[in-house]
Amino acid sequence: MDLGLSGKTALVTGGASGIGKATAKRLAAEGAEVILVDVQGDAVSKAASQIGEGAHGLHCDLRDANQIDGLKRTVSERFQMPHILVCAAGVTGAKGHPLNDITDHDWHEAWQTDFMSVVRCMRAFVPGMAGRGWGRAIAITSENAEQPYWEEAVYNTAKAAVANFVKGLSRCYAQQGVLINSVSPAFIETPMTDRMMDRKAEQKGTSREEEVETFLETERPNLVVGRRGKPEEVAAAIAFLCSDHASFINGTNLRVDGGSVASMDA
Repeated sequence: MDLGLSGKTALVTGGASGIGKATAKRLAAEGAEVILVDVQGDAVSKAASQIGEGAHGLHCDLRDANQIDGLKRTVSERFQMPHILVCAAGVTGAKGHPLNDITDHDWHEAWQTDFMSVVRCMRAFVPGMAGRGWGRAIAITSENAEQPYWEEAVYNTAKAAVANFVKGLSRCYAQQGVLINSVSPAFIETPMTDRMMDRKAEQKGTSREEEVETFLETERPNLVVGRRGKPEEVAAAIAFLCSDHASFINGTNLRVDGGSVASMDA
């Protein structure tokens, strides 16, 4: 299926690894010029070089509003302003009892990285799309936004806010040709979940693979496909939403979760 993205420019945050990198690779394969953005400068440059021609890596700390302003200036000077924005940067944040273990700093860190980075990037790039009459903006939220796990309260809250923000914002730009949606993955095979499993394995003296199996059985029993998802599987869904094939999809939260969320609510 030709997604019709040739000649488009896409900016992807969190582009150094995981879902962001896989999405940038998929969009580049569809003919888009891709700008990968990440706080890990060396890693994002390497990721862009691995994708190849038409991919560019830029360093930016999305927790800093001034750096996002600088990112916008750099993009406007060096590239075509993006037709597509994918907000994939994020952290799981601190874990533990929501009241006894989580500090104000923990809440602030997750909020700035997982939520405010989306708000600021949308503010920087979506109005320009509207001015040209075409655009796609996708934010990565999570199964945790709909099915929260008590020990991941900071992540749950920030990701639920992203989903709510996207739903509201989608009503503001659709008539100007900009469609805004979110994608909710669950337990994807990324460096972030690798670190989660490695911490558990170190604590228990087991292997990552054993901890993945245990986690699926005890923590994600509704993930009926019985494995972690692949970043490429999430990237495929994002790429579809970026295309004209998805021209009647707006304000939707698309689950790519292997069945992990048990409810029928969107």
